[in-house]
Amino acid sequence: MRKFAKIVKKPPGPNARRVVNMAEKYVSPSISRFYPLVVESAHGSLVRDVDGNQYIDFASGIAVLSTGSTHKEVVDAIKTQAEKFIHFSYTDFYYENLVKLASELTRITPGKFEKMVYFGNSGAEAIEAALKLSRVHTRRVLFLAHTGAFHGRTMGALSLTASKPIQRKGAFPMLPEVVHFPFPYCYRCPWKQTYPECDYYCIDYFKEQFLDKYVPAEDVAAYFFEPLQGEGGYVVPPPQYFKKMEFLREYGILFVADEIQTGMCRTGKFFAVEHFGIEPDIIAIAKGIASGMPLSAIVAKSDIMKSWKPGQHASTFGANPVAVQAALATLEVIKKEKLLQNAKKMGELAMKVLNEFKSRYEIVGDVRGYGLFIGVEIVKNKKTKERGINETNEIIVKCFERGLVLISAGLNTLRIIPPLNITKEELVEGLDILEGVLAEVNKKST
Repeated sequence: MRKFAKIVKKPPGPNARRVVNMAEKYVSPSISRFYPLVVESAHGSLVRDVDGNQYIDFASGIAVLSTGSTHKEVVDAIKTQAEKFIHFSYTDFYYENLVKLASELTRITPGKFEKMVYFGNSGAEAIEAALKLSRVHTRRVLFLAHTGAFHGRTMGALSLTASKPIQRKGAFPMLPEVVHFPFPYCYRCPWKQTYPECDYYCIDYFKEQFLDKYVPAEDVAAYFFEPLQGEGGYVVPPPQYFKKMEFLREYGILFVADEIQTGMCRTGKFFAVEHFGIEPDIIAIAKGIASGMPLSAIVAKSDIMKSWKPGQHASTFGANPVAVQAALATLEVIKKEKLLQNAKKMGELAMKVLNEFKSRYEIVGDVRGYGLFIGVEIVKNKKTKERGINETNEIIVKCFERGLVLISAGLNTLRIIPPLNITKEELVEGLDILEGVLAEVNKKST
């Protein structure tokens, strides 16, 4: 008998269907969804829908709910600030909590150099700011980015994004100065190499086929990268990849780390770049920074940030005081409840169990990740590694029907991204639901 996941009406129930029908009439069709979950309330790692069903949350609002849903201290912080003042635009005025948050972000981000912070509202807005700042500082026009990357859907960010054609369809022309090159996806190596025998051939290929052939490095403003690819399939690069890419610094190219999904302790470190021993010039932060309130930031070396002149860039709703207070509360909860440690501990447990699934089921091709940022790649079979796209979709829907909120990344990878404060009991029950579905789909598919 399930303790946390409780299905009283097979979803979608009548109330959910009513809301879904209204959404189809009034809400933009550009919004895609995995299944008809209509949320009524959520607390911690548990979600209740409008028909009384309860689910274990393995999605966290796409890695946003770092402290879980409606954490009391975050909610109290929001209420307290809302009663003081809700908005006063930091583009023209000052308020104390944003200065305090900026100071905290300069402290927790990698690098002992002096830093400054720019605030926005969303991940895409942070990337747009980083693009503009990189050009202003370097006075160069080119950018480097990876295939498989997801940096957002606004026009500048979209120019960097290269994970799914539908995201770019009909939007051309974009920034023509972005050069994409392959990400080191070892499970599906584009060069048919095997790590570690390959000796980082991907780096050699990049040097020889891009920099030596048609990309003048002296004209490149910045290299944008996700330390672990998100929407591209939760892809983990080999351990020395980014250290080896630091040869780009010799050309004055800035390193811009997109930590929008991987930051705020998600990977068992405050920022995923810490796993790879590098210190970016600019870090983009959003999602988990404020436990669900809209807020983003870029943290940059002070000499880079000072390239901007007053009025050169701003955001009316950036650093909204209520969102800022939620972020300060989030940092306090992370510290007090040791969520970084819990992400690491629960992540190790999840990886152990998921790797057991890998050895048990033919459709589980690869398991990869750090902390509570884990991808489970579904395939037709392990030998051919043919992508199990239909199987992935079936797994996600069946998990939903049994009380587990799960989403995918890329074409055929399951994301395991529960709140950082998920309990062992909740995690184990969620994984148990997942295994039941995997066993069923595996039996049918093999």
